Amino acid sequence: MSKSDPNRVLRGLPIVVGSLGAVLLFVNRILTPELTNSQSRADALGVLLSALLILTGLLWQQVQAKIPDVVQLIGEEKFELVPELPDTVKTELAWASHLLLTNTVTRSLVVIYQGKVLLRRGILPPKSEVTPGAILKRVYEKVKPVYLVDVKAYPGRIEFDYLPENTQGIICQPIGKEGVMILGANAPRSYTKQDETWISGIADKLAVTLADNIKIVET
Repeated sequence: MSKSDPNRVLRGLPIVVGSLGAVLLFVNRILTPELTNSQSRADALGVLLSALLILTGLLWQQVQAKIPDVVQLIGEEKFELVPELPDTVKTELAWASHLLLTNTVTRSLVVIYQGKVLLRRGILPPKSEVTPGAILKRVYEKVKPVYLVDVKAYPGRIEFDYLPENTQGIICQPIGKEGVMILGANAPRSYTKQDETWISGIADKLAVTLADNIKIVET
């Protein structure tokens, strides 16, 4: 399902105004029995301004950003935390996941630390086991995030079978050197640079909390 463009009317306004101005100039010209030099110059200027308005409107129509298609993710709403985690870690994970699910386009979230799934929240399938594939291994090795802007375009998407099968966008964000946060969106190309910065900041904060509790988290 596609979202309607809230600026559609605004984008078409220059075309409407420019066209209306051109029509009024034409009517005024044919109804004027005798033209003066000053009126001719004014008409020429009016035609130029009308043309510029129409051109501006056409350009706005061309450069408008395409609103991503939003899908209904296949899965069920879940909120799963490892029971033996200390309260500090549980609180931090609950807080971080809530922020990401309510302030970004994230609809599915999985947090892994030291090879163990600590959190699953959002729309998710029944499968909870995570087997790191090539993409996730690269995130661990490089300690740099990977953003799959349009999942269906990546053959490696099959490794994310613990996310909804119709997930549209995925960010794999490292949590220090020992963890990773996998976020799934319901629309392709939907994460902005601001979202990525926000996600990185939350991951850094989680890394500190988990590192402080590393002996408790170890399995």
